[in-house]
Amino acid sequence: MFSLSAYRAEWLRNPRGDLLSGLVVALALIPEAIAFSIIAGVDPKVGLYASFSIAVITAITGGRPAMISAATAATAVLMVTLVKDHGLQYLLAATVLAGLLQIAAGFLRLGYVMRFVSKSVMTGFVNALAILIFMAQLPELDPRTVPPLTYAMVAAGLAIIYLFPRVTRAVPSPLVTIIVLTVLTALMGWDVRTVGDMGELPDTLPVFLIPEIPLNLETLQIIFPYALAVAVVGLLESLMTQQLVDELTDTPSSRNQECIGQGLANTATGFIGGMAGCAMIGQSMINVKSGGRGRLSTFVAGVFLLILVVALGDVVSIIPMPALVAIMIMVSIGTFSWSSIRNLRDHPRSSSVVMLATVVFVIWTHNLAIGVLWACCCRAFSLRGRLPSFSASARRSAPMGATAPMSSKASCFLPRSKISWQALISAKHPSG
Repeated sequence: MFSLSAYRAEWLRNPRGDLLSGLVVALALIPEAIAFSIIAGVDPKVGLYASFSIAVITAITGGRPAMISAATAATAVLMVTLVKDHGLQYLLAATVLAGLLQIAAGFLRLGYVMRFVSKSVMTGFVNALAILIFMAQLPELDPRTVPPLTYAMVAAGLAIIYLFPRVTRAVPSPLVTIIVLTVLTALMGWDVRTVGDMGELPDTLPVFLIPEIPLNLETLQIIFPYALAVAVVGLLESLMTQQLVDELTDTPSSRNQECIGQGLANTATGFIGGMAGCAMIGQSMINVKSGGRGRLSTFVAGVFLLILVVALGDVVSIIPMPALVAIMIMVSIGTFSWSSIRNLRDHPRSSSVVMLATVVFVIWTHNLAIGVLWACCCRAFSLRGRLPSFSASARRSAPMGATAPMSSKASCFLPRSKISWQALISAKHPSG
């Protein structure tokens, strides 16, 4: 049930930390939004406007405070063919339709599908995410395209990130890294790649527009497959990120409200010339690790992003890419579950196999949502032959006319009045 006092607390309980972390996230969002626009085959401003709009709207209507949503690679790659064959206007229409589908999913309470994602899949998801984040930085570390000074700057950035908190935690160390390396680059005239090299920044505010497409059945047939794919992939990645942030902050959140929030954000974004997006795991990790805990951090990230690219574009364009690379490497190291490697021998073999399969599928497809879908299918297949024998043994052990009791491990997954297949699976395979 909605509580106005609780909602107000989600905005105001951590204003200082949210403001600073939001600024860090805004600076890190700019090059990624530009890169995702290039992936989709559209102008950089399409991704930047989308990142602003989605962040602001999900901050207001989403179900998970402190989670960052913006334009992402997961949704951008699904739009490549549509843009190539039909153009930008059809992408905007597909974005609006994807948002409407996500709103419907929220009202149909489909957010609860996350209950069926096992712990081993979540661990594999987190590990694969960490690896992908690190791999995404490799082009900025290619010795064939970057000067040797880049490596020294990345090392200096990592040193600031890890050592500055020993001096004070009043200011997030990633923000200090960006400021110090930017000032040094400007004063010393160092020749390194900067944010400006990623693409031209817009100098005007977004305006309301209606996609210029024919409103007929043929148009719907064109955009519906893309919109459905974006809606499903976007929700899956958002819900996985939401669960991860829940665990990191040890706070609950609403899955179905997040579906509605993502849908509202994408629908509105399509009407200001932006592309579809979803939650961003890497940026959410930056936000949480920089002290962000409330809705204000996500809102500030979106607003600061627009201010930076429109009003302070000349300043933002000189931020050196090594500073942002250092931050993303820090996120990669902090995201990886190092204990999962030590526990491979201790955990059941099936759980370890599913965890490793999730990592392989995600890295192979380079898509977090699709990779997790494959891993969940493998998990279901591995349990397919075990459930009947468990049910049969339970029936044989119960007195005639009685119902077999559910173990305490199973009952923790569902309300006491309901016994489902998921509870039975969890009772026999609690670690998976």
